[in-house]
Amino acid sequence: MQADVRTRTAACSCRGVELVLAGEPHRVYACSCLECQRCTGSAFSYRAIYAESAIVSRKGETRTWRRTGTSGQWLEQEFCARCGSVVLMRAEALKAAISVSAGCLEDRDFPAPQLLHWAKRKHRWLCLQDIAQSRPQ
Repeated sequence: MQADVRTRTAACSCRGVELVLAGEPHRVYACSCLECQRCTGSAFSYRAIYAESAIVSRKGETRTWRRTGTSGQWLEQEFCARCGSVVLMRAEALKAAISVSAGCLEDRDFPAPQLLHWAKRKHRWLCLQDIAQSRPQ
């Protein structure tokens, strides 16, 4: 890895799981689908897509849970076996990529979402007008 490449560390709530990532994400997005609302316990998920090859190191025990999305393809959440924080997600549609929970990166300057998926499911109070919305779902 080059010395000038930025790294970020994603960690779960108990700090038992850490994932070190090199470089910048391909895209940062928010999703207001009901599954993301349930997963996060919030109004939306906020995630960053990285190439799987961006993983420099990882530690800690994780578990996975897989579901089928509305597209019929699988989505898999990877979470800390101890505290349950969802650190990353994999999706059948994301070839050789991972989607990292942006809140786990603890970076106040992390880029804002560029895209909002499932905008029609967002909470009415949620104002994300400067973010592009994906096609209607």
